[in-house]
Amino acid sequence: MKHIWSVALITAMAGGASAQGITVDNCGEPLSFETAPERLIVHDMNMTDMAFALDLQDKIVGLTGITGWYKTSPEFDDLRGDIPELAPKYPTVENLVAAEPDLFFAGWYYGMKPGGDVTPDTLKPFGIKTMILSESCVHLDQNRPAASMDLLFNDVLRLGKVMQVSEKAEALVTGWKDELAAIEAKTADLAKPRVFLLDGPADAPFTAGKFAIPDAMIAAAGGENVTHDMDTSWGRTSWETVAAANPEFLVLLDYQTGNGAEDTFKFLQEHPVMSQTDAVKNERWIGLRYEELTPGPASIKAISKMVQAMHPELN
Repeated sequence: MKHIWSVALITAMAGGASAQGITVDNCGEPLSFETAPERLIVHDMNMTDMAFALDLQDKIVGLTGITGWYKTSPEFDDLRGDIPELAPKYPTVENLVAAEPDLFFAGWYYGMKPGGDVTPDTLKPFGIKTMILSESCVHLDQNRPAASMDLLFNDVLRLGKVMQVSEKAEALVTGWKDELAAIEAKTADLAKPRVFLLDGPADAPFTAGKFAIPDAMIAAAGGENVTHDMDTSWGRTSWETVAAANPEFLVLLDYQTGNGAEDTFKFLQEHPVMSQTDAVKNERWIGLRYEELTPGPASIKAISKMVQAMHPELN
């Protein structure tokens, strides 16, 4: 990473407490509370992992969007305990209102869709405020910078500020920044392999553009995302475009169903153009889970995994 920001600076960007209460930035708009929320609902594994990392289980009254898509780990299940899942996939307004939360932590296309049934505007009349995942803000505001790991840092600091556990959040971010600085030092003088991320077999590849955090993760691991020029978060391109970039390394999203990433790699081995790329011919790839490729604590460990697989000379 070329830019390592101070915790103090990121904390200032995340927002702060005032005599009137707590205010943080929320996709460019203020999100304010008179006191810390007491009842929190979290959508998706990556945001739930953030909340668990801050030990907020006693404030969480429900989760949404977990078991309908993903296999959980024993560690996740242990941290979750008896917190109920209110909806296995997308929640409804009724799901959320019934749990009487103060705050819903979700994102655009992470539990909410622009113009959909569940949005900050549809929840507001019920006294429910919404903290929006920073990575997803680009779906309503294209005038945002390309993804960086600050998206994760900022969200953890915002959640920590709102829930009044800032010291814990700042300690987490400091530790993660130290890990990434050490990785940067190890990879700074190494060649940067061309990397392509694929979210499963398809007629047209679904991948990460410049606004999705895997773009920043690949850079942090010492690689170059071949779809960085896609002016989108997650989106589709063409196989011909990817093959022309001749990726040297693959990151394959592993949903842990069937043989997961192995099945995806076999698909590429049989693909008429992708089979001719260096990454496929040399069988250079890694499978990473959904929560490792979306903003959350698992992203940091995933970068270390990528480094080990992308740069075998360091092992």
